[in-house]
Amino acid sequence: MNLNNISSLVSEPTTSKNILSSDVELTGTLKFDSDLIFDGKMDGEILSEGTLTLGKNAVVKGEIRTKSVTIHGSVNGNVTVQERCELKSNAELLGDLKAMRIIIEEGATFIGHSEVTPTKNHAASRGFSLRPAGEDSAE
Repeated sequence: MNLNNISSLVSEPTTSKNILSSDVELTGTLKFDSDLIFDGKMDGEILSEGTLTLGKNAVVKGEIRTKSVTIHGSVNGNVTVQERCELKSNAELLGDLKAMRIIIEEGATFIGHSEVTPTKNHAASRGFSLRPAGEDSAE
């Protein structure tokens, strides 16, 4: 056996997306590492350091905590993401939302409180002040 030929059979690692289609129903905690496209029904929580995409048929009842999320379907629960949350035009979110960036398309439904938490470095680089309004910088 020629070992030089084995390396040609092993492809470079690629980031694959995991897919759970619309006929999937889960109860409990869903955890994943990289990317997940979920289009089914979930009663519980979704936890990950990765990226979540909820399809238009997705119905989630519970908390979502991920790196980022794009919602096309329905969520009844709180969403906390480290980076970005995007609510597409047919999305429905009934719950509180906490993210560094929030994008809400026209037509999306969002009922709850939102908290945008940009990092201090990001805000400072864009010329934003993190001091309360009316507070003088000279002391």
